[in-house]
Amino acid sequence: MASVYDGWVSRHVNRHVSRPMARLLARTPATPNQVSVAALLIAFGSMAAYFAGIGYAAGLLVQLSSIVDGADGDLARLTGKTSAFGGFFDSILDRYADAAILLGLTYWAADGATSGIWIVGFAAMAGTFVITYTRARIDSVPSDFFDRGITSLASRDIRLMIVMIGSLVGQGLVTISVIAVLTNVVVVLRLIRARSELSGQ
Repeated sequence: MASVYDGWVSRHVNRHVSRPMARLLARTPATPNQVSVAALLIAFGSMAAYFAGIGYAAGLLVQLSSIVDGADGDLARLTGKTSAFGGFFDSILDRYADAAILLGLTYWAADGATSGIWIVGFAAMAGTFVITYTRARIDSVPSDFFDRGITSLASRDIRLMIVMIGSLVGQGLVTISVIAVLTNVVVVLRLIRARSELSGQ
């Protein structure tokens, strides 16, 4: 289930699709947790497309996974099935989805490239996971501490939109490099902001 504090892409792009999707799903026996699993399976489908060398299809599946991942939270609210476990479960599946997408993207980008691309891929994956960890571990401040301004620039919805665009235009190496730089720069900015905020506590 998506955060209450949606990123820019979630608010202005994904929700225009995920909310109608959730309204349709509310008429079926589908549960929010099942939709979360569906988002994960779509992410694995994108990885398979990357492995098959079909970058444009992989990119579209990445964005579809992002949209479906927003539908689970909308469905939970519509059906009154919001729960702490549902949010926890969705967050865990999102990390597996991120790993599958970045692994597939790195494999696709490595076609004909030097072995250094795997180092870039590792940096992108590490930065992606640490971005999530910084948000989970920040204490004694509002829960949306990193959801505003420059420290929100590497939010999941933005990352996946970048992956989709890069994949559609066939720029795997550039895309994984952008994700690697963006996530790790934002981690540093979050560390600086957190140190300033928490130094007196």
